[in-house]
Amino acid sequence: MFDPHDATVRRFAAACRRRDRAALEAVLGDDAVATCDGGGLVPAPAAPVRGAAAVARLVLEIVSGRAGAELTIESVNGRAGLALRHASRAVAVVGAETAGPRITTLWIVLDPAKLTSWHRG
Repeated sequence: MFDPHDATVRRFAAACRRRDRAALEAVLGDDAVATCDGGGLVPAPAAPVRGAAAVARLVLEIVSGRAGAELTIESVNGRAGLALRHASRAVAVVGAETAGPRITTLWIVLDPAKLTSWHRG
């Protein structure tokens, strides 16, 4: 069965893998918001990042800018989201809220203490 949320997250993941800023902005809503949790251990914006262009830049820096990392689509809080791993260790998990074909909210967990259950192997 077609799930619009899943389709939107898949378009987002594809844009991340290509490091395609224009495609990222196209899948993000104009008023998209990204909130990061670095746990005080990983550099992350202290306040939510707002707007498609700013969120796209953040995603390119945090999620797409890691050489040798693998980005996969996985269930995050029961919905399609993203997991980023480097050498089988999770370095980011991204939950998304969507409205139709656009992502409205991203929750990006970077805190190593919160990612241990996402490690593989």
